[in-house]
Amino acid sequence: MSVSSELRDALGTQHAPTQAEPRIVSLVPSLTELLCDLGLAGNLVGRSGFCIHPRATVTRIPKMGGTKDADIERIRAAAPTHLVVNIDENRREQVDALAQFVPHVVVTHPNAPEDNLALFRLFGGIFRREAEAQRLAADFRAAREALRRATQDLPRSRVLYLIWKDPWMSVARDTYISAMLAAAGWDTLPERSEARYPVVDAVPGRPIFAERVLLSTEPYRFAERHLAEAAARFGAPAQLVDGEMLSWYGSRAAAGLRYLARLRQDEASSARSRG
Repeated sequence: MSVSSELRDALGTQHAPTQAEPRIVSLVPSLTELLCDLGLAGNLVGRSGFCIHPRATVTRIPKMGGTKDADIERIRAAAPTHLVVNIDENRREQVDALAQFVPHVVVTHPNAPEDNLALFRLFGGIFRREAEAQRLAADFRAAREALRRATQDLPRSRVLYLIWKDPWMSVARDTYISAMLAAAGWDTLPERSEARYPVVDAVPGRPIFAERVLLSTEPYRFAERHLAEAAARFGAPAQLVDGEMLSWYGSRAAAGLRYLARLRQDEASSARSRG
């Protein structure tokens, strides 16, 4: 099997390794970070305004609108050879419009921690950064095994992971965030949801039954002042968690797994001290 035959994105589109220096526009924050960590910062000719890491590097890359409202004419003027997008984060109609003049559109849709391995292979293969991608994959595998060892003796528990307020919103179990938490033994609520980001509330007849409430620092900027309100509303202890660590796939995924291991160990230590 040739290398190029393995380079299929989330839509099944086959990509070939680049033959010349690529000109890349990334509209996905975590993937902009991944491209930089693969050594491709110099090939990035545009990014979304939400692409903020690595901070010292991305400040030199022109902004091309947001994730949902890309500046199509600015992107056209940048003459990219490749556009990097995500099914959840970017609007299909805008991606379709950009595909009219960008030769290669790479569509991503990771839904579980292990999907990062395919992401590393895809980007490493397309942009000829195989060695860098293999190093990221090795680090990810080590972090995944460390999380398994750290949590293998801990009981699973139900958590409500909040991403928004007024209305209160959570994540469905088919999202990347939920899969990350599940890898650490935290099963998100609600158990079933037609919406990927459902509105949740504690109302008569619809109890949440969470054992812990996790308030993410993004996209809503939950802070310490929200903890008491969330704990009272949902009837469970509440804590802040770093949303970037739990929702950013790509090169941040290994750090996210290690962060989860620390959270679960802290939870276990607190339980022992109370007991």
